[in-house]
Amino acid sequence: MTVARGSRPVRAMAGTLLVLGTGVAGLVSPGRIKPRANPLQYASFARLLPRSAQIHHALERLTFGPRPGDAQAVSRIGVDKWLNLQLHPERVPENPELASRLAPLSSLRMSIRDAYVHYPPPQLIRAVARGQGKLPEDPELRAVVLELARRYEAKAQNTGQAAADPNDDSDLELRTKLEDVLSPEQAAILRNGRPEEKSAVLAAVPAAQRTDFVWSLRPQQRRQLIPLAPVELRRELMLSVAPQNVVASDLSEGKLLRAMYSNHQFEELLVDFWFNHFNVFQGKGADRYLLPTYEREAIRPHVFGKFCDLLLATAESPAMLFYLDNWQSAAPDQTPGAQRRRNKRGLNENYGRELLELHTLGVNGGYTQTDVIEVARCFTGWTIANPRKGGAFEYNDKMHDKGQKVVLGHVIPAGGGMNEGLEVLAMLAHSPVTAHHISLELAQRFVADDPPPSLVDRMARTFIKSGGDLRQIVSTMVHSPEFWSEGAYQTKVKTPFELVVSAIRAADADVESAFPLENELRKLGEPLYGKVEPTGYASGNAEWVSSAALLERMNFALALVQNRVPGVKVNAAAWDRIGRDNAVALAGSLLGQDPSEPTKSAIEKTIRSEEEQRTFTGIHGGPAKVPVLIAGLALGSPEFQKR
Repeated sequence: MTVARGSRPVRAMAGTLLVLGTGVAGLVSPGRIKPRANPLQYASFARLLPRSAQIHHALERLTFGPRPGDAQAVSRIGVDKWLNLQLHPERVPENPELASRLAPLSSLRMSIRDAYVHYPPPQLIRAVARGQGKLPEDPELRAVVLELARRYEAKAQNTGQAAADPNDDSDLELRTKLEDVLSPEQAAILRNGRPEEKSAVLAAVPAAQRTDFVWSLRPQQRRQLIPLAPVELRRELMLSVAPQNVVASDLSEGKLLRAMYSNHQFEELLVDFWFNHFNVFQGKGADRYLLPTYEREAIRPHVFGKFCDLLLATAESPAMLFYLDNWQSAAPDQTPGAQRRRNKRGLNENYGRELLELHTLGVNGGYTQTDVIEVARCFTGWTIANPRKGGAFEYNDKMHDKGQKVVLGHVIPAGGGMNEGLEVLAMLAHSPVTAHHISLELAQRFVADDPPPSLVDRMARTFIKSGGDLRQIVSTMVHSPEFWSEGAYQTKVKTPFELVVSAIRAADADVESAFPLENELRKLGEPLYGKVEPTGYASGNAEWVSSAALLERMNFALALVQNRVPGVKVNAAAWDRIGRDNAVALAGSLLGQDPSEPTKSAIEKTIRSEEEQRTFTGIHGGPAKVPVLIAGLALGSPEFQKR
């Protein structure tokens, strides 16, 4: 028996088990989690922030960093009302500019099957070009395939061959010369110019000549120019060398654009938190095609919903099933030996282990290796369809372990089929151990690396009382005295993702293309969707603080303010108006607060010393005005690294 996700019996059972928790062992009353007095080491969390610091704290901790004017906007309506709106993003109109910037990223809105068909691997494109497959529907990709097919046909006619050698890619080299499309000066810049000069040339390529331009370049040249090209041209360059990369780049660019431009800032932070909690590595095989749907359908709709719904959505997600190999997990006696060896099937413990260790109970959650195996047995048969057939979740009863299981002391009778997995999810979703673990991780991300027990316990009680209502849990957190305390203020170090986005927002930069920022994040140590391990990226300060990391952050800040980050434009003229005499004011406008004494000292030293100025401009390739250097020093300062 194969059951698709949308079947009514499955949904009815899911609703019963996950929402009501009927008949599931391990569910306890809220009284089991008792408040504790904080040890002396948490004394700073009992001292409230002065009102003058509260707006800055809110914007640094619950957004990706303030833009110019954000603090004044919060001051006008009050922190409480602003908090309420961030907790209810449906009440806040979205930034129309975000929609227009996301519009070209078409794969973000595609189903798994459509993404696979429209942006297939190169070998499938060549098969279509040789007449061995159907032409794609996407007009851009169709044009690429038709161009490839024309060149194969031309070579066959010129050489007298019946068909091109399928192993010979020399027939993909083009006769169009770069000088036929660009002026000699433009062609010279593309060969030897600086990145920002190349970006300007690429932006000037007329739409009518984009295809000729793309095909006038050799594959290696196209790859090198992809990060520098505007959106439309970049997509054509990608389509000509690696169409599947369009899906990956759209996903990363969409994440960056939402973080930079969305009015629903806290929601975007929570999407990032929960994706990281239920991490899936983009670089594993088919997950390149599965991730957009995973984030769009399994993560994003549930960040203010019930934890049980979020847990079920991730458990049924093809991306998670593929990443942790559960799609191949089958009862050993359900798969004949030769077929099992060929398909690498058999019982796979990966999802069972991560479900307990990372997704719910935590590493010290009281489970054993036997529990991991028993959970894995419950999820045998949870698999996925072929991407060409839709890539959707399906339950295959032929792969399921039909025996009795015992999970955390709870007996799951034999013969339950898919409902056995649902029962495990219900047990875990309503466990007080899960409530504490999830509350701790949220507090570690948004309050402090070592949050006070009083706060974590209070959040865990809300978790249990509300049935895992995530909006109520984070509301408990952000309305707590601990959140608004001196102990929480500027104690978290920004991750590279948070740093890059907050610097762009603080500088009020215009992002013409977010794609090159992925390379900046890679240099800083946090490529988007690039964490191989299921743990996700750490949120603790120790992960991101080192001499080398801080130097890279300063280099990024100085490159940004000098307009040396491709695709990002800063209006330095606004800083020129402040001038040398208001250096501290300029730094303060970017920091959202007065700079520290060490930062003031570094700025004053730079203003006084031409040698210091030459040091910075020499490293970063050209002259820079003093106000620009002040801005760079502010964005690279220790206080800007904190949130």
